[in-house]
Amino acid sequence: MARHFLTLLDFTPDELHYVIERAITIKKEHKAGKIYEPLKNKVLGMIFEKASTRTRVSFEAGIAQLGGSAIFLSPRDTQLGRGEPVEDSARVLSEMVDIVMIRTFEHALVERFAEYSSIPVINALTDDYHPCQLIADIQTFIELRGSIQGKTVAWVGDGNNMCNSYINAAQQFDFHLNIACPEGYEPMASLMEEAKDRISLYRTPEEAIKGAHLVSTDVWASMGMEEEQQARFKAFKGYQVSPALMDTASEDALFMHCLPAHRGEEISEDMLDDPRAVAWQEAGNRLHVQKALMEFLLLGKVDS
Repeated sequence: MARHFLTLLDFTPDELHYVIERAITIKKEHKAGKIYEPLKNKVLGMIFEKASTRTRVSFEAGIAQLGGSAIFLSPRDTQLGRGEPVEDSARVLSEMVDIVMIRTFEHALVERFAEYSSIPVINALTDDYHPCQLIADIQTFIELRGSIQGKTVAWVGDGNNMCNSYINAAQQFDFHLNIACPEGYEPMASLMEEAKDRISLYRTPEEAIKGAHLVSTDVWASMGMEEEQQARFKAFKGYQVSPALMDTASEDALFMHCLPAHRGEEISEDMLDDPRAVAWQEAGNRLHVQKALMEFLLLGKVDS
């Protein structure tokens, strides 16, 4: 039976650590010029209902570097966009490709697709979760600071899909998550209840960031929320991360952003130029951690 990766909770903590360690190894070998093609002739189906730069390039380049190929499918290219039941699309693609990644709005769509798919399905982003970004974030932290276990992470801004996945990560990687968000913009209540021993909710970034080892944020209005922009700008005023705010975090704190970033909004104009900001390494790690993820889903654990 195929394994899927729809949220971080689909893997055990040991499996997540394995994927990250493999990603670090694969990255080192790739940068050393080693050709590694364990997925020769494997085909990745990429279903996009939301536009993307990092997700498309990292998955498409990743499967190519592993010896396979990818087929890009937008709503204009598939019957899904014309109303074919998700269940039927899942069954058909299962007969034609080896693994599927989906970037869409409704998380239930990915769950339904996975239920009827006989091949692995990866959630490349939904409105509720962004697990691929989270394993890239944790990989980045481990590369630069070692284990994240027992550390304090601060999330500043919207209780969105990234925040939800950070809550999952706090459970799986055993760290404490401070969440700073305005009233009415909290993450999923059920998730907060489930992870209540792992999270603290604050109303100001200053409270959340104090002493944190990692600070992360995201845009105030995610894709599909553009009509709420003015209301959100008003609500999130005061939630901007800046070097001055980072000075109140731990001395060795890192700053991450899943990108694209809106300078002058959720971050100050100069935040990404600060030496504590590691967004470019974080973005690059999407490539390697997703290679390790696809390898694991298709081949299981391999000897390093």
